[in-house]
Amino acid sequence: MIKVAVTGAVGRMGSGIIKKITEQDDMEVVAAIEIPNTPFAGKDVGEAIGIGNLGVEIVGSEDLAKALKESEADVLVDFTIAPAAVEAIKIAANEGVNLVVGTTGFTEEQMDTNIKNIEENDVNAIISSNYAIGVNVFFSLLKKLTPILDDFDIEIIEAHHNQKEDSPSGTAMTAFEVIAECLERNPEEVGVFGREGHVGKRTKEEIGLHAIRGGDIVGDHTVLYVGDGERLEITHRAHTREVFIAGVIRAIRYIPTASKTFSDMKDVLGLE
Repeated sequence: MIKVAVTGAVGRMGSGIIKKITEQDDMEVVAAIEIPNTPFAGKDVGEAIGIGNLGVEIVGSEDLAKALKESEADVLVDFTIAPAAVEAIKIAANEGVNLVVGTTGFTEEQMDTNIKNIEENDVNAIISSNYAIGVNVFFSLLKKLTPILDDFDIEIIEAHHNQKEDSPSGTAMTAFEVIAECLERNPEEVGVFGREGHVGKRTKEEIGLHAIRGGDIVGDHTVLYVGDGERLEITHRAHTREVFIAGVIRAIRYIPTASKTFSDMKDVLGLE
């Protein structure tokens, strides 16, 4: 039985992950963590998210280390915000707890800190910008198509709900990095984040990234390969957060026996 701790336990992703874990035969929720000094502290997480008593009390993140130790968690799942996730990763790694992280918006410095804490404590981790199975097939397709269409103009468009705090999305940034690597272009030199004013002609080297925010859009990502007289569009649309949660469940199942410190969804899904 895989023992799972979940941060952001009453949030949209956290509660969805907890509900899905309770449907599995080989894993269980053993700790539920929320913001510091949370008003949910002491309440049963199952009752808080509407699925009945689970026998797991919600604790504030100030007690994360204690909760992980007492619950003997095998894996911590974190879908929160970058500053909180950095601290959660540090604490979990120090406690010898493996990690499945879907938080996005880490700065380079924050990611370096995450890597350092994970490596120094020799735990296994998956840190992915998107756990949807289809999105990871989408990344695989980009790797195959981009070298073939290397003389086309390439633009990335993403759309999300109006509550999303980081932009562009982590998934769009991953797509950008995949494409830049395939083209052997320096990401720091070729990314153009939106356009405004008299920007001049588009260069052949640049890769455009554009973000849309509105309503309850779960997550849309499109890569346009635009040539003279033709255009190819590769699109992934998530209609429900269930697609991300399905990937998280696979990652939880994979991470305790991962053969390397850092894995990604490509490893989980067996993609090249």
